[in-house]
Amino acid sequence: MQMQRMTESASEKGANCSVAAKNLADFLKEFYIPTYVLSPAEEEEEAVPPPASPVLVFINSKSGGQLGGELILTYRSLLNHSQVFDLDQETPDKVLRRIYLNLERLKDDDFARQIREKLKIIVAGGDGTAGWLLGVVCDLKLSHPPPIATVPLGTGNNLPFAFGWGKKNPGTDRTAVELFLEQVLKAKEMKIDNWHILMRMKTPKEGGSCDPVAPLELPHSLHAFHRVSPTDELNKEGCHTFRGGFWNYFSLGMDAQISYAFHSERKLHPEKFKNQLVNQSTYVKLGCTQGWFCASLFHPASRNIAQLAKVKIATRNGQWQDLHIPHSIRSIVCLNLPSFSGGLNPWGTPNPRKQRDRGLTPPFVDDGLIEVVGFRNAWHGLVLLAPNGHGTRLAQANRIRFEFHKGATDHTFMRMDGEPWKQPLPLDDETVMVEISHLGQVNMLATHDCRSRSMFDPSTPRHYDAAEEYDDNEDDSVAEGEEFRKFGAADTFKIPDEVDISQLS
Repeated sequence: MQMQRMTESASEKGANCSVAAKNLADFLKEFYIPTYVLSPAEEEEEAVPPPASPVLVFINSKSGGQLGGELILTYRSLLNHSQVFDLDQETPDKVLRRIYLNLERLKDDDFARQIREKLKIIVAGGDGTAGWLLGVVCDLKLSHPPPIATVPLGTGNNLPFAFGWGKKNPGTDRTAVELFLEQVLKAKEMKIDNWHILMRMKTPKEGGSCDPVAPLELPHSLHAFHRVSPTDELNKEGCHTFRGGFWNYFSLGMDAQISYAFHSERKLHPEKFKNQLVNQSTYVKLGCTQGWFCASLFHPASRNIAQLAKVKIATRNGQWQDLHIPHSIRSIVCLNLPSFSGGLNPWGTPNPRKQRDRGLTPPFVDDGLIEVVGFRNAWHGLVLLAPNGHGTRLAQANRIRFEFHKGATDHTFMRMDGEPWKQPLPLDDETVMVEISHLGQVNMLATHDCRSRSMFDPSTPRHYDAAEEYDDNEDDSVAEGEEFRKFGAADTFKIPDEVDISQLS
């Protein structure tokens, strides 16, 4: 009798395992794309019900230490090997062009048509990798632009955190990937603004003090451009012109200086930067050694933003006006998402009186406005860790311009979506100009409890709710009182062949 019960129990367990395996197989079919849809060389496969959530998976195998490579193996074991791409082997613009050309060839195929309409993208890497792919999708002007989910494999992971995907490096085993795919299946779509950045500097005379910036010193999405059409007026004779774009933030000043020190150290000793926790602790140590915590003692006054540059913003009606920058501000952040430096929210929630008096709105990610926030030093930045903590709210604008004073200093530091650079400034020639303006939008995938807000989401309040918690101890030390061409980001966001993508944040 006991042997019979053991046999029945084993039989039941086997049946349960079989059911679980069948359920998993059915679940994975919701994401599976047949090879003939991806490649014109393949023969059409037998018709099956179209997947509910077909995905293309792009992974930076050099992100997250060994995690990127492990993640590729897991995704390829669960899905079609041909729908999972290693960004170290093939660039997203080439992949997407090839696939969408094939989908156009198959436009009379009902199965392929439904794949195109339901297609989603998963990108795994740091913020630099995610921004690269977002830029390509934005600028390829696809007929059905797929929404994008981001897997956090970097140090900051601001993009994934802003849309509910977390900020810690994920697990790479089958269970972890299956759970992520389940979230993708349930995710909602949300648009995100894209911001164009234009940097122009006078071509120095022979022996001048401001040499052209070497291409490898710039972020991958900011580089030199020639005229993009006969009517292009953005380039000026006698000037170096650089163009690019960002999704999360552009920062200027001492926070970018710390980030530059971190990235420089990582390039010299990459073997020391394979653990997210170690990376973050190293970042804090560099903040101490660079004087960010004692800026009033060690930071030259000439590097304060007000002494460094004249700042102008364009209001909602398109009129330019000067923006007053308090003399204590040593770092300024132009913020598109409510996530900065690993998930902090520098804008916070202004109380209703401040909202009314200054015409502030919630920081929507799709309203064509960018939030401008200032910091005095790292101690000021630490207030973000406190409930309702925030930086110095300076403005909201759909365009902002920095005109750097000649002779103020020979260089400054800038950072864009986690990628910093050291920017030389002229000592005896005309100013360097940096201008940021709204460019376009792309579709993101977000979990239902994400922190980003959409102005088109009925569940998102258009104004601050009276029941919300506010910071009444405002520190907004502000004084009282030609459209950019869309220049095609397959080039804009293209990473040069000589750049090692392991350096993307």
